[in-house]
This record gives sequence, C-alpha cells and structure tokens, in this order.
Amino acid sequence: MPGPDSPLHLPQAPASDSQGAPLQGMTLLAVEDSRSASDMLRLMCQRSGARLRRAESLEVARSHLRCYRPDAVLVDIGLPDGDGTLLIRDLAARRDRPAVLAMSGDPDLAQAALASGATAFLAKPIGPLAAFQRQILLAVTGSTALPLPLPAEDGAPARPDPLALHDDLLHAAALLSCARDDRRTTFIAGFVEGVARMSQDGEMARIAHDARLSGVTGQEALRRILADRLAVPLGDLIAPPPPEAGQPAAAQSA
Repeated sequence: MPGPDSPLHLPQAPASDSQGAPLQGMTLLAVEDSRSASDMLRLMCQRSGARLRRAESLEVARSHLRCYRPDAVLVDIGLPDGDGTLLIRDLAARRDRPAVLAMSGDPDLAQAALASGATAFLAKPIGPLAAFQRQILLAVTGSTALPLPLPAEDGAPARPDPLALHDDLLHAAALLSCARDDRRTTFIAGFVEGVARMSQDGEMARIAHDARLSGVTGQEALRRILADRLAVPLGDLIAPPPPEAGQPAAAQSA
C-alpha cells in the first residue's frame, strides 16, 4: 500500500455507453476560483467522460496533489493566494508530473505560462467542446483523435450558467469593497475580466482590463460596472449567441 505521502490515482469513472467520450476514465483537477468557469469545465468534462475535481486556491490544490495524482491539472493564472505559474513550476519539476494546462482570460499570459512548464495554454472562454477534448488528449496521451465526429452544436463555445456568473460578480464586488492596494485590485480586476470574457460582455471586460493595469485608480469604474451588472435580471446577464450564418438575428432569438 502506498505511504501517506504517495499520490494515488482516483478510481476511474463508470464506463460510458457513448463512443463519443474521448476522455473516458480520466481525472482532471481544475485550480480555478471562478464558479462560472468551474461549472463550464465540469459540464465539458461530464460530456467527455472525465471526472473533474476543483481546487479554488494554490493551497487547496497542493493539498489535493499530496493525496491524488490526476491525469491533467488545469491551472488558472490568477488565483486568490498567488500566481498560478508558481504551481505550474512546481508540477513541471516533478518526476511523475501530470499534464499541466494553464488557463487565463488574458491571452498575453500564454508565453509566461508555457515558459513556466505548462504543456498547453487554454484561453478563456474555454471551448468549443471538441477543441477542449483535443487539447486534453494531446496533453495527456499525445493524440488528438476523437472517436466520432461531434454534433454541430458542440462546435459552439461553452456558455456560463447565469446564476454562477451572478455569484462570481457578487464575490468580486465583495472583494473590491475591501481592496486597499494595487496588488489586490489587480487580482480582482483580472478575475472580473475573465468572467466578462466568458459571458461575452465586452464593456465589462474593457473596464476590468483598464482597472487591472491602473490598480486602485480604476476601482470606481470597476465598482460601477459590477453594481450595474448585479442589477440586471439573471436571464439578461449573458449575451445571446450570434445568429448562424445566413440566419437573421431576429429569427435566431425567436
């Protein structure tokens, strides 16, 4: 029996009758503090046959990794207790390292993540489903072959749950009310920018991006946009999907 410090593989997920589950039996650890991002990842994993565990901070992730050895670790770059590249470096130095994929709503962070030892970089919003499956397969097995072509709707980007998105915005507003320095403001603004990108909210993404660069001086604009979005009915929080090619927008929303 392995010792108390030896990582253990989690039990495999139950076998699926679907041939379209290319990640069947895999266990993924998502190091992600956003509820909406975690929910989207969980849904994609469920549809792919994989099991997902979540750690909302570096500390919790390290606790998980002392007990379990997932097939892949998906690490958000901006975490409440530090930079995700710190964990990526630690994992890259392991002799028995899992596949490590960095995640961020800021594509400019891709180079730093890969230089830290990440196998790949996933830009938020993550998806579509087939692309996500191929990225995980390539990182874990070296192959991108999917068992069967996916339905056409699986080519669309994943979309967050409105309630999870609302919870993320509420969490960001609470954190911002206590932020007193540039470092903390930069983290909160980065969190909001990632959430805004997932919900395709260009205005909020722009304001959060500016606040991430300006620090405390950008707090007021960030506070206003969060208050504005929290006042919106849940059903209107997420922009409707674009119409299909050749289909009028009015017909798409009907």
